[in-house]
Amino acid sequence: MDDITGKIKQWAIDRKLDEAQPEKQMLKLMEEVGELAQGFVKGNTEQVMDSIGDTYVVLTILSMQLNLDIGLCIQLAYSEIKDRKGEMRNGVFVKESDL
Repeated sequence: MDDITGKIKQWAIDRKLDEAQPEKQMLKLMEEVGELAQGFVKGNTEQVMDSIGDTYVVLTILSMQLNLDIGLCIQLAYSEIKDRKGEMRNGVFVKESDL
């Protein structure tokens, strides 16, 4: 994963996307998430896979624009959820503190 993330970062640097406006990248993120939802609703696995990948690319570039490390962001998120307890309700995991 780190190797592909490095390639994504270099691709962004080569195109000066790392210096672009993060507000524009946020709009791109919403576009990609919308395409993900569309693929999911239509049962289009290929579109879902492409959209998940595109979302990761956009998030990687956004993190660069904000001077954040995408790997650290993922580590922080995992640290927050790794010991989380809760239960499934109507197909959704609800954390213990919200029960």
